[in-house]
Amino acid sequence: MDDRKQTGSQIVLVTGASHGIGLEVCRQLAGAGMTVILTARDVAKASAAAQPLIEEGRDVRPYALDVAQDESVRALASVLEQEFGRLDALVNNAAAYVDWTEKATTADLQAAHAVLETNLFGAWRTTQILLPLIRKSQHGRIVNVSSGAGSHGDQQFGLTTNRGAVASYGISKAALNALTSKFAAELEGTGILVNAVCPGLTATAPGMEAMGAAPVEKGASSVVWAVQLPDDGPTGGFFRYGNPLPW
Repeated sequence: MDDRKQTGSQIVLVTGASHGIGLEVCRQLAGAGMTVILTARDVAKASAAAQPLIEEGRDVRPYALDVAQDESVRALASVLEQEFGRLDALVNNAAAYVDWTEKATTADLQAAHAVLETNLFGAWRTTQILLPLIRKSQHGRIVNVSSGAGSHGDQQFGLTTNRGAVASYGISKAALNALTSKFAAELEGTGILVNAVCPGLTATAPGMEAMGAAPVEKGASSVVWAVQLPDDGPTGGFFRYGNPLPW
C-alpha cells in the first residue's frame, strides 16, 4: 500500500533530459504534479528544453549536469540539498552511443571506454553522490534507463543478436542491469526501490515509427511507471511497460 505522507510535491531528477525519452519523462512526471529537475550537460540546452514545459504551468527546473564528472554531480547535489533537502527519485537516463556496426573484435576501446563512462559509471557516480539525499525521502526511487541490448532475452537487439553488433553499448547496458541488482540488494529494507527499465525501440528520430518504433510517449511511460511504484513495489528488476524482462 502506498501511503505518501511526505509534505510537498515529489522531487525527481532526470539526467540527459534535453531531448527524446528523457524530455518526455520530464513532461509526464511534471504533469503528474512532481517537481522535475531537468538536466543536461549544457545548461542552455536544459533551459531551452524546460521552457515549453514551464509555459504549460509545469514545475520544471533546468540545471547543468555532466554525469561523467564528479564535481558536476556534487555541485548539483549541493544545490538540491539547499533548495529541497531531499530527492525522491533519480532517473539515470543519460546515455552515450556508438556506431551501430561496432563489433567487439574491432571496437575502438577509447570510444568504448567513453560509452561505459556515461552508461555505467555515470549512473553509478550519480547514484552514489545523490544517495544521501534519496535516503531522506520517505519513498526513494532509483530508475536506471537500460535497454534490451544488454539482455540475453531480447530476440531483436539482445547481446547475442545481429552478429554481436553494437558491442560496447550492449555491454554497458548489461553492466547497468548488474549495477541495478547490486544497489537493490544493498538497499533492501530501506524503502528505496531500485529498478532498471527498457523503454523498447522508441521513435526518438524521424522515420523510426516506420521501422516499428513506439511513440516516445510510450517509451517514456515505462520509466514513469518505475518512478511511481508503490512502496510495496518490486526492486532489483528489469522491466518494459511494467512487465518483467529477462536479462
